Amino acid sequence: MTEPELLWNLGVLGSCYLYIIAIILITGKIKDRIPANFSRKFLHIMIGNFIFIIPFFTLRTLPLNFPFFVASPFILVTFLFSPLSPVDLSSKFSGLAEVTGGGHKFGLVLYAISYSLLALFFSTKPYIIAAGILPMAYGDAAASLVGQKIGRHKYNIFGTKSFEGSMAMFAICISGLIACALFFSYLSPISIPSFALASLGAATVATVCEALTPKGFDNLTVPLFSAMVFLLLIGGV
Repeated sequence: MTEPELLWNLGVLGSCYLYIIAIILITGKIKDRIPANFSRKFLHIMIGNFIFIIPFFTLRTLPLNFPFFVASPFILVTFLFSPLSPVDLSSKFSGLAEVTGGGHKFGLVLYAISYSLLALFFSTKPYIIAAGILPMAYGDAAASLVGQKIGRHKYNIFGTKSFEGSMAMFAICISGLIACALFFSYLSPISIPSFALASLGAATVATVCEALTPKGFDNLTVPLFSAMVFLLLIGGV
């Protein structure tokens, strides 16, 4: 590792922090102008896009796993806005607290944990992280928004869902992951057919997890199980 390389990675890391903070604050400010559920999903999507930044880090292994350094601090940040926080931030940042606490009080905490775990183990293969995060960031958002808008055929397992929402999630997951393959194929020697098959499996598992998992906890089950299935189908590490 050289000094210029370290400075480059610190610069990318600092840019990521500024971006995340800006997105969280902007979402808190605009929450009253757009539906509350959309503001939370917007936050999920914009943070999920960090998978495309990971290849720009050149230091991605311990002890300097910079992608992990991006995600892990926000476990604490999101926890501080949760009901178990030892300090009362909700009164000072009410808009932000409503966004981060909406849906499930610990949803974003679990999202940050999932992101951090995937970054910790798979930073050198960011397409595996993508297989976990994209279904949560885009697929879950599609399921929620489509389900609320046109979800006519309901089913209830551990919570009320709609077939229209689940179909939207699967469609967004599979199309998003296959499109992601084109991005990562320029950066890594991956097989597009194998990637497509693994994407199909990950999209299926992500859709099932979203349907079966109690509200909020899908922020943990969807990323981790979809990434696991993708990893198995693509041939392991």
